[in-house]
Amino acid sequence: MPYHRLSLVVFFFLSSVAATVTQATAEQRLNVLMICVDDLKPALGCYGDATAKSPNVDRLAKRGLLFQAAYCNQAVCSPSRNALMTSLRPQTLGIYELATNFRASRPEAVTVAQHFRSHGYQTQSLGKIFHTGHGNIDDEASWSVPSWRPKAPTYRLPASTALPAKPKGNGPKGTATESADVGDSEYGEGQLADELILRLDAAAKSSSPFFIAGGFIRPHLPFVAPKKYWDLYDADKLPMPTITTPPEGAPSYAPQFGGELRSYSDMPDQGLLSDPETRKLIHGYYAATSYMDAQLGRVLDRMDALKLWDTTIVLLWGDHGWHLGDHGMWCKHTNYEQATRIPFMIATPKMAAGVTTKAMMETVDIYPTLCELTGLPVPAGLDGKSFVSVIKSPSSSARAAVTHVYPRNALLGRSIRDERYRMVEWKKPGDEPSTAEIELYDYELDGLETKNMAAEKPEVVAKLRKILAQQPEAKPQINAKAKAKTKAKSASKK
Repeated sequence: MPYHRLSLVVFFFLSSVAATVTQATAEQRLNVLMICVDDLKPALGCYGDATAKSPNVDRLAKRGLLFQAAYCNQAVCSPSRNALMTSLRPQTLGIYELATNFRASRPEAVTVAQHFRSHGYQTQSLGKIFHTGHGNIDDEASWSVPSWRPKAPTYRLPASTALPAKPKGNGPKGTATESADVGDSEYGEGQLADELILRLDAAAKSSSPFFIAGGFIRPHLPFVAPKKYWDLYDADKLPMPTITTPPEGAPSYAPQFGGELRSYSDMPDQGLLSDPETRKLIHGYYAATSYMDAQLGRVLDRMDALKLWDTTIVLLWGDHGWHLGDHGMWCKHTNYEQATRIPFMIATPKMAAGVTTKAMMETVDIYPTLCELTGLPVPAGLDGKSFVSVIKSPSSSARAAVTHVYPRNALLGRSIRDERYRMVEWKKPGDEPSTAEIELYDYELDGLETKNMAAEKPEVVAKLRKILAQQPEAKPQINAKAKAKTKAKSASKK
């Protein structure tokens, strides 16, 4: 038996015999299965996308409540995942990039997994939950056993790495897409599903409740997937972007033009992508989404076989959206709708199934909601608000507006999004509000964000800025290295 399998067996045995007082109360608690998906926008059948082939995400949506107006707190991996795991917004932590670990800002923070672990849960991380890499690390305090990640290579075809690599970004990259005639477990998503199934099998035999987080990478770049998922789509019938220029009147720094994408070997360094390039990328995004969906289906099948639905909360969350050529933009990294709106759905035992809600929620709200659903105390100092009231009554609301941010150079764009408008206030953290440059978009009149309407609707801007002013001033990006040096110098004087 491989060592990590043996350690899991020992772990589950010890979990079942230890902490009898905690066990007595934990036995009545619901399990949690949290599925996180990288770069997944609501390009899914359950969100009305007629192109998408996503039967298993759709199947999960039919079991629970789907949020039509869910938003990330920042459209980039690490800050978004920090918000999920700590219920602290990026502007609360002062972390807007990939490299800085959240504990450099809040060493005392208790993550949602850590909180559940302290209350008798077996907590496990498989795949991408926290952002690791770029100098960032996992959070050992959150997990009962070491985190697990698949070992599959990114590419399966020699041609994908045959072009000269660009030394840009996080190491050399191959092509932006790959279609290989291989089995599902030849790529990492299939291996992740394999492991999730094994962990569910083991957890179902334990008398302790579980909190299992599984993080799929696809449809993150590169868009790699077995050929059969590419074959689900007719490339000539894929939706192409209709607006390929930035919003009229937007600050020049507000858009972005796909720096992440351009680090792949077959992508141009600058300029608009050609129609064939655009079509192939859109094809790849849908194929990678369908590949992930099929692996999710295998996990849901195991939930069925183990009869876990009556004792388990299951949620699916996308860490942020993705630009697919709209406004001439690619990837995430903006405050616009395509980058910030996310898929989110949650199924809990004995709740109404197959329901949608227009209630607004943001990523930080998930932590306190899971606490309330499982009967755990909600830690003080969280930015999130529980939406259990919305689960009980989907026509109600928990928030009038959501907040998200994105930095550009020394500026921070703080955004308020309500049912109709998005207002973005661009200024340096700590500067006077009078120094800010403003964007305003009216989604009732201009759903594709073609024009910044701030100058035309000053009364709306004033109303939304008043809401924003109720929040604490955003922190600037912390200097983790300088902070570490200060701590070390202080310690040396003691």
